[in-house]
Amino acid sequence: MTIERFGSVDGSDVLEITLTGPTGMEMRVLTWGAVIRDLVVPSANGLQRVVLGLNSIEDYIAHSPYFGAIVGRYANRIGHARFHLGGQLFRLNANEGRNQLHGGAAGFGRRLWTEIDRHPSSVTLALVSADGDMGYPGRLVATCTYALIEPATVRIVLEATCDKPTPVNLTTHGYFNLDGSTDISSHHLMLAAHFITPTSPDLIPTGEIMSVADTAYDFTTLRPIGASQLMQRRISYDINYVLTRGAGDFGHAATLKSLKNSLTMELWTTEPGVQFYDGHMIEVPVPGLGGVHYGPHAGLCLEPQRFPDGPNKAHFPPCILEPGQVSRQVSELRFALADGTPRSG
Repeated sequence: MTIERFGSVDGSDVLEITLTGPTGMEMRVLTWGAVIRDLVVPSANGLQRVVLGLNSIEDYIAHSPYFGAIVGRYANRIGHARFHLGGQLFRLNANEGRNQLHGGAAGFGRRLWTEIDRHPSSVTLALVSADGDMGYPGRLVATCTYALIEPATVRIVLEATCDKPTPVNLTTHGYFNLDGSTDISSHHLMLAAHFITPTSPDLIPTGEIMSVADTAYDFTTLRPIGASQLMQRRISYDINYVLTRGAGDFGHAATLKSLKNSLTMELWTTEPGVQFYDGHMIEVPVPGLGGVHYGPHAGLCLEPQRFPDGPNKAHFPPCILEPGQVSRQVSELRFALADGTPRSG
């Protein structure tokens, strides 16, 4: 493990923590936003960068669409930036039109976290969110633990406690590209989900649970993201998938594969949903890692989560954390070659 100063925000240092793991894996984590700034894993062609990242804290503040961040207090969107809880109306900071996205303008993905524990292949960061922060009730303490484990896996554990009932939905917001291509549409994707939560035009769920059968949203088998045979035009994806397993069970949620280098990433999680965003809105005006320009579809997101607008949809999975409880969300990114075996560097 190494720790270096990456820059400063409001007079406080932003640190970059480099973790090393088995088979040559390396991950760089920032204390700003608990961001995974870089991740390299073994592939058939040697070590392969698999995430999008930026080169300075100034670039992150000015241009990052949540690259690699932990977002919250409530990830994704809350309609009209408000909800009722315990007979009281809570009005939130609206930062996407009339709605709230990823916890508001100063959500967890745009804040300084504090390192509280470290090992050569793992680090734990913590953040304290005050009562009333971005409109949410209760003082909340959140922790994020990143660990590199055998054979070629990133484990992410997100925990939170509070002193008042409050909505909680933390997620990791990495943008993945398994082969360095400029467009991830040729990546193959499988999602362990037969249903989605369709949305209104402003991406707030309508409340319906809709089957993906015979639609362009069907990724129940591994297929190219931009498969033209399934759509008359290229559609854009930014939708929550309902995972097909019991609530809280740790299970397989998604498989992402590149035919270019035979690298596969599996997402495993405890969460009931996963947001698939194909990166169609990416347009970053500064160079990314390795000097690469990130344009539309340069990377994709697979965000394990509780459902968007959960506080306003009583039939959606529970999302309210009570005092004395611990919210614990666990996800793993498992990398391997197409035959299922990790490759040493």
